[in-house]
Amino acid sequence: MDNLEAIIESLLFASDTPLTIDKIKSVLETADRKTVREALTNLAEEYESGKRGFFLAEVAGGFQVRTRPEYRQWIRRLKETRPARLSRAALETLAIIAYKQPVLRSDVEYLRGVDSGGTLRTLFERRLIRVMGRKDLPGRPMIYGTTKQFLELFDLKDLNELPALKDLKDLGETWPNDSR
Repeated sequence: MDNLEAIIESLLFASDTPLTIDKIKSVLETADRKTVREALTNLAEEYESGKRGFFLAEVAGGFQVRTRPEYRQWIRRLKETRPARLSRAALETLAIIAYKQPVLRSDVEYLRGVDSGGTLRTLFERRLIRVMGRKDLPGRPMIYGTTKQFLELFDLKDLNELPALKDLKDLGETWPNDSR
């Protein structure tokens, strides 16, 4: 395929979710994984060398064309929307789920010290968490984990890119005390 990079670029622009190498390969029907990976690498290098307003990001197990963060104020004006914000409770709950998954609601509530039903519902509605199954305990409680949308939102390839808990603890010790 002479125009493989152009075809892959078109697929990336047309998709609203990250595309895996296997997905691209299945659409192309003729390319192998190595060829697709090389084309993606070439596109990423081309985007970087041209200092364009976008770049190729590897997120959530796939690849996606994204706008550069330094241009967000103009994109926000174009979209005329405010970025979705998460409450402190939602961020705490999401962090617990991300680091402890698979996790039960009772475990989240134990760690937070408060009822987390409403927060879990909000995170579920925003598709940041999912039900991974049910635990074989009385009442068959749901087991929660994060979603690919969580990875996309926080610009992570996979959960291994989460900061180490030790690093977060060190950050907390150097952070100024919250006077609230």
